[in-house]
Formats: sequence, C-alpha cells, structure tokens
Amino acid sequence: MKFEEAYSRLEEILEKMNSGKVSLDDSLKLYEEADQLIVTCQKKLTEAEKKIEMMIKNRNGEAVLDETGTPSLQSFQL
Repeated sequence: MKFEEAYSRLEEILEKMNSGKVSLDDSLKLYEEADQLIVTCQKKLTEAEKKIEMMIKNRNGEAVLDETGTPSLQSFQL
C-alpha cells in the first residue's frame, strides 16, 4: 500500500470514529485497522528519511555532517 493511500484511509477512519455514529464493535475494528495503517505510514516515512539522508552528500561523496557529527537531513514535505 502506498503512503498516500494508507494516510487517506487513516483520515477516513478518524472521520468515522469522530462522528459518534459508529458502534463499539465497529470502532474496535476501525481502531485495529488504523493501528496497522499508522505502522505502515511510519515505516514508509522512516524509509524515505533514510533515502534522503543517503542522498545528502558533499561533492566528495561523503555524508554532510552537522556540528554534532550526525548526517545532515533536509525537510521532507509530502
């Protein structure tokens, strides 16, 4: 599942649960699905962050480090 699909489905679930029109049993099922979607989204974001981190290199092909010696990261906007 693509990140955008998982995130969109997560938003749908949250809208349903916040509507107050969902039974307890359905709420539990939706909560379980949302939990899995959150795991999926977090995994994909972590993978994207790693790819971006690897791409930030100086002209010598070495990672650009910040003042603490940690590889520099760039903001990742969806």
